Amino acid sequence: MSRPPENRPRPGAKPSAKPGAKLGAKPGATREQIERRERFERARREDLRAEADGPVIMYGWHTVTAALQNPARRIRRLLATENAARRLTEEGIPAPPQLEVVRPGAIAERLLPDAVHQGLYLETEPLPAPAIEDLPARGLVLVLDQITDPHNVGAIFRSAAAFAAAAIVTTQRHSPDATGALAKAASGALEHVPLINVQNLARGLAALKASGFTIVGLDSDGEADLAALTLRAPLALVLGAEGKGLRQLTKETCDHLARIDVPGAIKSLNVSNAAALALYVARSKI
Repeated sequence: MSRPPENRPRPGAKPSAKPGAKLGAKPGATREQIERRERFERARREDLRAEADGPVIMYGWHTVTAALQNPARRIRRLLATENAARRLTEEGIPAPPQLEVVRPGAIAERLLPDAVHQGLYLETEPLPAPAIEDLPARGLVLVLDQITDPHNVGAIFRSAAAFAAAAIVTTQRHSPDATGALAKAASGALEHVPLINVQNLARGLAALKASGFTIVGLDSDGEADLAALTLRAPLALVLGAEGKGLRQLTKETCDHLARIDVPGAIKSLNVSNAAALALYVARSKI
């Protein structure tokens, strides 16, 4: 009985893939390894889509209740423990139809292990941002030059709300999203201070100048103490990241560079503390 002819490749032809093999798979990869890789890539694509289109995540009593009482917020989902739901009712805070009463673990499993949720977890749409040209004519604005720590930015939002800042301007890249830890640190301030994301900070500062804003950058080597400058509204205060401070192009775009003189032995301040001091000085002068 004769054997069937072997399917030998033609000279110079590329070897064909094994049945079931996928392009991009490593040579010799098993079907299980290929399928695992495909699942990983599919999950990664889904995660990227979720980051682009996902909701703002908020947790903690003050953060969530402030959002619930903001009519501009569009709620997607609210999870509350039985105790937190009861407290909402007792304090007259309206709960949306999307409320789900859950056990505490159902909230904790959605957050980082050290997140203090106090029985409330909220998913909501981002708030609409005003255009720079629509900011108030006598407004006080903070501009953040690549400050990436969400806790610092959240604390800056609290100070901005306390001193009635008209907005905070950040870059789309190299800055944290207004969600999660930032929202928790802001403790409700996101409902009172608009966030404006710009693609290019130098162009954003130019737009502020075109709207009449004086731009003052805070720098340890500034030309004068902030308290000694003659300030007028509208005013934008620019703060840089701890360590590297303001970038060179940012400095060159500012109208003035000012420092904050302090009498004690420690001359450097956390950026959120520097923001609070700068806001206090500015508010007292404009």
